[in-house]
Amino acid sequence: MYDGEGQPGRNDECWCGSGKKYKKCHWQTDERLQELYDKGYEVPTRDILKGPADIEAIKASAAINVGVLDMVAERIAPGVSTEEIDQWIYDYTIEHGGTPADLGYGGFPKSVCTSINDVICHGIPCKEDVLKEGDIVNIDCSTILDGYYSDSSRMFCIGEVSPERRRLAEETKKAVEAGLAAIKPWGLLGDVGAAVHEYAKAQGYSVVREYGGHGCGFEFHEDPFVSFVSEPGEGMVLVPGMTFTIEPMVNAGAPDIDSSDPNGWTVRTADGSDTAQWEVQVLITETGYELLSW
Repeated sequence: MYDGEGQPGRNDECWCGSGKKYKKCHWQTDERLQELYDKGYEVPTRDILKGPADIEAIKASAAINVGVLDMVAERIAPGVSTEEIDQWIYDYTIEHGGTPADLGYGGFPKSVCTSINDVICHGIPCKEDVLKEGDIVNIDCSTILDGYYSDSSRMFCIGEVSPERRRLAEETKKAVEAGLAAIKPWGLLGDVGAAVHEYAKAQGYSVVREYGGHGCGFEFHEDPFVSFVSEPGEGMVLVPGMTFTIEPMVNAGAPDIDSSDPNGWTVRTADGSDTAQWEVQVLITETGYELLSW
């Protein structure tokens, strides 16, 4: 088979865990994937495709993640420290039966990434970072529930912000929407990233190359890597059952990054310009896509 694993018999139980016979479940999908693989396309391996039970479990995790960000939206304001936001998110996630996926991941010390103004990603919450009128901040959180992962982030404008900052936040969200509009089952992932990039460039912005989206569900980060500077007509085939994030990091200035922060995590724009990010988690379906977390 295309992923180097064995193929069930037609009357055996399908590998996806649906309980159905293989011939009535993923047999036709696997035949199609094999044909595409033989033609040289990049196809997903079965270990990242989600079955019906997996999808329901990811949705349950995502419900907590969405609830976390809804809660932050109600409370965030000038004078709030990012340390307080971290505590809100930890408490909410634990109270709802989940675990913050960020906490301890690769040694990350907090439950959420809080990235303010020129911070592209991986801002670490602390008492000293107190949000003030005019700031923009990305709140990026992830949840584990019963071993399944969800992931999303939102931009927040703190009080009255400049027109330039508000536009950057709003247009970055529209870039995500452009990527969503490019999703076609059995299409190519590169078309999604290219649509995001084209939209952002048309607004006069640049897109970070070094970071992108990722598969998410069984693990925090799994295949595929989702570039937002990709070319159309390339990349992995979008197969029903795939779950991944769309999360472009869009800079008002140049796309270059500065990773020199001594904490080993926080990434900033090299030129000090503002940056924005929105993240959604999507499921590829037979007819399009479904938003899981936002």
